[in-house]
Amino acid sequence: MSANAKAAEHLWQEDLLQVQGLRKTYAIKGSNKYKMTVLDGVSLSIKPNETVGLVGASGAGKSTIGRIIAGLESSDSGQLIYQGKDLQRMSAKERKEATSSIQMIFQDPYESLSPRMTIEQLVAEPLVIQKLYAKEPEQRRHAVREALAEVSLSPDRYLQRYPHELSGGERQRVGLARAFITRPKLIVADEPTSMLDTSLRLDLLQLMKELSERHGIAYLFVTHDLALTRGFCDRLLVLDQGKVVETGTPEEITEQPQHPFTQGFISALLELDSF
Repeated sequence: MSANAKAAEHLWQEDLLQVQGLRKTYAIKGSNKYKMTVLDGVSLSIKPNETVGLVGASGAGKSTIGRIIAGLESSDSGQLIYQGKDLQRMSAKERKEATSSIQMIFQDPYESLSPRMTIEQLVAEPLVIQKLYAKEPEQRRHAVREALAEVSLSPDRYLQRYPHELSGGERQRVGLARAFITRPKLIVADEPTSMLDTSLRLDLLQLMKELSERHGIAYLFVTHDLALTRGFCDRLLVLDQGKVVETGTPEEITEQPQHPFTQGFISALLELDSF
């Protein structure tokens, strides 16, 4: 076993995911010379069954981290150690297989669900992509019904409906069923509650927490709403200009912020809440 493989195996003994020194730049539109740094050496870890919140202002790089972890974007450099395997050293095919237990919930339920597919087809799609139950259509259908029931959507009522027939809260529950159906170990939730009203936000978070406890799912919860992290996240990372500037429990971050950015961020939120 190589030194790198041994190091990855050691990390896997405690962490489900270990991110080290992640960097990402984007070319500035209209310029071949200048680039904008989005992530500047980000490091974080997520333990099995742990919910880690990633908070910060708009444009801080939160969603980029989530998309890189989920395999939807690539980084310029850094390490991604998932279940003891260094994803950055793998081919695209190897990485797809290694990260089959990572799923993602997107911010906008109106755009993340194809309007041409029924709810049954949408929830079954991850099974199709991973070729699960390929020769067992009834088993696949049973898995879809079970996933819908887990997110409190009646299969008989929703299977043959289309996304435009559902409310925003219902669509986001479909998104959760899609992410959950393959029994992932990690779900990247990118601002999943931002388009829901307050009561629906709390309902969705409670459902996500119940699924985590019942099935052993870890979450990377990307949000700009610190209030949502209390009672849901085990730990928070505060991101500013592509860097993690502070870590702690939700209570520590909100009640005793240490970094000037965190202090200003919380003050701004409190001022908005006072209007």
